[in-house]
Amino acid sequence: MDRVTPTVTHRRPPLPHFQSILATSNHHITVSEMSYPGYPPAGGSYPSASGPYQQAPGGYPPQPGAYPPQGGYYPPQPGAFPPGAGYPPQAGGYPPQAGGYPAAPGGGFPPQAGGYPAAQPGTYPNMPPAAGGWGGQPGFGAPGGGMPQGYPGGPAPGQQPMPAYPGAPNPSMPGYGGGVPTGPTPPAGPAINKGYRGTMKDFPGADPLRDVEVLRKAMKGFGTNESAIIELLGSRSIKQRVPLKAAYKTTYGKDLMSDLKSELTGNFENLVVAMLKSPTQFDASELREAISGAGTDEACLIEILSSRGNAEIQEVTKIYKAEYGKSLEDAISSDTSGHFRRLLVSLSQGNRDERETVDISLAKQDAQKLYAAGENKVGTDESQFNAILCARSKPHLRQVFHEYQQMCGKDIEKSICGEMSGNVESGMVAVVKCIKNTPAYFAERLHKAMQGAGTKDRTLIRIMVSRSEVDMLDIRQEYLRLYGKSLYTAISGDTSGDYKKLLLKLCGGSD
Repeated sequence: MDRVTPTVTHRRPPLPHFQSILATSNHHITVSEMSYPGYPPAGGSYPSASGPYQQAPGGYPPQPGAYPPQGGYYPPQPGAFPPGAGYPPQAGGYPPQAGGYPAAPGGGFPPQAGGYPAAQPGTYPNMPPAAGGWGGQPGFGAPGGGMPQGYPGGPAPGQQPMPAYPGAPNPSMPGYGGGVPTGPTPPAGPAINKGYRGTMKDFPGADPLRDVEVLRKAMKGFGTNESAIIELLGSRSIKQRVPLKAAYKTTYGKDLMSDLKSELTGNFENLVVAMLKSPTQFDASELREAISGAGTDEACLIEILSSRGNAEIQEVTKIYKAEYGKSLEDAISSDTSGHFRRLLVSLSQGNRDERETVDISLAKQDAQKLYAAGENKVGTDESQFNAILCARSKPHLRQVFHEYQQMCGKDIEKSICGEMSGNVESGMVAVVKCIKNTPAYFAERLHKAMQGAGTKDRTLIRIMVSRSEVDMLDIRQEYLRLYGKSLYTAISGDTSGDYKKLLLKLCGGSD
């Protein structure tokens, strides 16, 4: 009797079910990682007193369907997309895409091109202050949720480039074997401390009208009560200090800044005036002084432009033009030259990629381009360094620096120092340091400001004021790690009087 061989049929898993699972997973990851852009809290301190998302009294009231959703809205129930209740978001939640969220045939969820847009940093202060910058730059704060795709023209994350992919890893380059990485993939960024990393917080129940009355009494009559000014300004957040100017003029018909300048002197006066400006106004005035003062303060220019987020730089350029009648780009161009000018102009555009995703193959390509433009070339192609360091995202550049080290066994900073000189060298190195670890960069800047004969008080004031509600706690940690003593101790030993007392308020404590 002949044996009948059974026919085995390999069936694919049901596509709609697979899509549904994938869509539910994607939805959960994307929404939970996004930060809501733009709105600073209207009142109360951040973070809130209880719960990871609960705002203090005075913040925006929760809207129906807002984030975090109320019970029954999130997470989505297994087996169906969208969930039966509460999704798509109601008024006040995430804005729906055009046409809502259409379901794919079979109940799945079609992947959207590019995913959710990356969270853009809002005007200062952000909520929460984010990693790497005043405006939510990853690297010194909380990680943001970016678009889950690589750079234009590159393969999607997790995909290998095709053999004919232009500029694919070149086996002839040092340290590569057919495009296979030679070392472990580094962490996505420097260690990130969650939550609010500033030292200045909202003062509960602060009232501008009562505050200006205190300031007026401190300046009225014979002598000035500096202690009252220190106590008040040293316990108010920036959003509570800035309205004091309008409240003072409304109440007394006088200009608060003018009155303070007539009563105070020296570095204490400069510090008080700086604390009453909004962050972007302060940046604009510092850039103006760096350009138009006696000589050009190149270090100030590069410090501000390399550490601020896109939204902040764009706001600073608007204020600069309005206040001084000349664009920041024109001011930079007329006061600098060569490749250093190009570097500053590029940074002043506020156009850096701010996505969080990293394409490993493109990071390898960029590392090879930097190697070919410097170490592997007679002379240096500064334009290639400029193009990569000023346009790529910070997470991407941290991967590039790692790949560069793996490829040629040399740190990118050392290569820049060996290939360049003067302002362009110091500018490029500052950009690299700021991208690698922003708090450590500022700790080094503070140390140099207080080191040696004389104190660079302008630098000290600018950093202490501008970082007090961003990452001052992280800067303090880095200062202690790098120099073996607390920032509080360093300031105490290098300054004096009322100036010291107010700086220590901004510092927030000793480590």
